[in-house]
Amino acid sequence: MKYQNNFCGLQMRAYGTLIGMLFASAIYAEDLPSGEVVASGAEAVSAVPAAAPAVPATVAAGGSAQLVESCFACHGTNGNNTEADVPNIASYSAFYLTGSLKKFKEKLRPCVETEIRSGDKKGSKTDMCQIAAGLSDSDIAQLGDYFAAQTFVPALQTFDAELANKGKVIQEKKCSTCHDKDGALPGDNAGILAGQKIDYLRQQVKFFKEGKRPMHKRMKPKLEALDESEVEAVVNFFASKV
Repeated sequence: MKYQNNFCGLQMRAYGTLIGMLFASAIYAEDLPSGEVVASGAEAVSAVPAAAPAVPATVAAGGSAQLVESCFACHGTNGNNTEADVPNIASYSAFYLTGSLKKFKEKLRPCVETEIRSGDKKGSKTDMCQIAAGLSDSDIAQLGDYFAAQTFVPALQTFDAELANKGKVIQEKKCSTCHDKDGALPGDNAGILAGQKIDYLRQQVKFFKEGKRPMHKRMKPKLEALDESEVEAVVNFFASKV
């Protein structure tokens, strides 16, 4: 049985600064220890708040409002959008966001080529390693603080209810130590998995299993013990959360 749950995606930065955190979320922490479709794409868009949140005073005062706004082309003004391949990053902890950007800057995470989604450079190709390379430590800190202060909107998407039920059991046994409350807590410093894009979650698990993305030592044996059907159950579970 297929359901849809709240599908809002993120929009990446315009050319030369930050696509945001295109690959900032993951199915597991690396920095820390049968129904009908319920909403159309148009309804999914309406679920994202229309008004842009104000750029924090500390950012504006530092003259870096343009830096933050450069992320909006793909990640959206509040870290939520309707791009299926771009994770929602609103509410991610500043610790997780800054850690992810630093890993991109050091090319420790896969940097998949993508298109800039809007703005003057719409359609241009770039990747997170290119973007993060131009960021200073101060830039990274300000971006982390901004998106951490926003509100996460779960993605509206189709998921398999039977698999999600199986995934719930696996998540509770294997993942809940680092991804408490079904992966919904920013304070876990492990991204937000509850309501995250299902295709994005699948991609990141693949990177982990292929050794392309670093894993925390506590995560590695647990993930490696899961077969493909179990992984699919877990990602459907996270996709089912609203």
